[in-house]
Amino acid sequence: MEQLNVLIFSASFGAGHVRAAEAVIEALRSKEPNVKITHLDFGAFLSKTFNAVIKSTYIELIKYTPKLWGKFYYRTSKIPPGSVFQRFLNGIGRREFIKLIQVLQPDLVICTYPTVAGVLAQQRLKGILNVPLITIVTDYAVHSQWIHPGVDLYIVGCESVYEGLVARGISPSSIRITGIPVSPKFESKLDREEILKKLDLKPHLPTVLVMGGAYGVLGGAKWICKILVETNFPVQSIFVCGQDEKLYKALDHLIEEGKNPVARFGYVRNVEELMSAADMIITKAGGLTVSEALTKRLPLVIFRPIPGQEEENAIYLEGIGAGRAARNEEELEKIIFALLKHPKDLERMRRAAGNAVHGRAAEQAVEGMFQLLEKRQNTQRIV
Repeated sequence: MEQLNVLIFSASFGAGHVRAAEAVIEALRSKEPNVKITHLDFGAFLSKTFNAVIKSTYIELIKYTPKLWGKFYYRTSKIPPGSVFQRFLNGIGRREFIKLIQVLQPDLVICTYPTVAGVLAQQRLKGILNVPLITIVTDYAVHSQWIHPGVDLYIVGCESVYEGLVARGISPSSIRITGIPVSPKFESKLDREEILKKLDLKPHLPTVLVMGGAYGVLGGAKWICKILVETNFPVQSIFVCGQDEKLYKALDHLIEEGKNPVARFGYVRNVEELMSAADMIITKAGGLTVSEALTKRLPLVIFRPIPGQEEENAIYLEGIGAGRAARNEEELEKIIFALLKHPKDLERMRRAAGNAVHGRAAEQAVEGMFQLLEKRQNTQRIV
C-alpha cells in the first residue's frame, strides 16, 4: 500500500473531541506506522480569534447558565438536513475547506466534531470531496448535528445510538458499533497498589476520584472535597482540578485540616492511572470521560449533569447500571456513602461497565475505516 494520507478534524470545545481524535491517531499509527496524519482543530483552522471567543463562550455557558445550553441542545436536536439553519452551518468555512482538501489530497477524512462533518458531507455529496468521510459520534445520544447525508461511515458507542441513527434514515451498513474510541492505554490493567503508593495513599482504603473536566466545570467540587475529608467514614480521595487554578488553591485549607488523605492535581496526563487506583469516580458526563471510565470498569457518579448531551450520557449510564446521577448535593452525599458502605453495589456497577464496552474501540474503529477503504479500492478496480 502507498503511504496513507489521513485528515482528521476535532475541536477544542471541551477536551473530548480531541481525545477521541488522538485515540484514533494512536490506532492508525499502530496499524499503519508510515501513515501521514494531519490533525486540525476545526475552529482554530478557520480563525484562532473566533475559536478562542467561541470556546470561552461555550465554557462560560455550560458553567454558569447550563439550562440555556440545554434549551439550545434540545431545540436543535431534530433539525432536518435541508433546514435553513443546517444549510447555514454546512456553509461555514466552505471555501477554506475546499482549498485544504485540494492541497492535502487526503485518502480519508475523519471528524470527531459534528459541525465540520456537516460542512464536509456537503462537499462529499457535490463530489468535491471524493474520498471516504467518517464521523465519530462522541456521545451516547443521537442529535441532528451528527447526522449528515454524505457521511460514508459512522463510528458509534452503543446500540441505542445505532438504533437512533437508523431511525433517522441512516443505512445500517454505514454504522459500526465499536464503543467511543479511547486511548489504548486505558485497556491495560495497572497495579492499583503501586499507583496508590506513588500517590502517597493507602491501599486498604476505598478511593474516590473526583474530576472536574479540563476546565473545572464540575460544580460543587469544593463541597465534595469537604464531605470526603471531614467524614468519619474511612475513605481517601484523588482530586483533579484541571485548569481551574482557583479551585486548586481553594482546597488548601480543607486538605490541610481534613481527617482523610487527599491527592490533589491540576491538569493531568495519567488519567488511566488515577482511574485504575479508584473505586468510583465523581465527574461530569462528557462522552470521552464516560468511555474511559467504562473501559477501566470504574463506577461513575455524575453530579449535576449539564442539560443536553451530558444529561443524555448520564441517562445512558443509569440505564446500563454503571452509573448514578445526582441532581443536588443531598442526593450526591447519599449516593457516595451508600456505595462506599455497600461494596457489592460497586462491584455490580463494575460488571455493568465491563459488559457495556466492546474493548479495543479505537482499534475496531480503524479496522472499519480500512475495510471501507478496501471496498472503495475494489470498486474502483471493477469500474
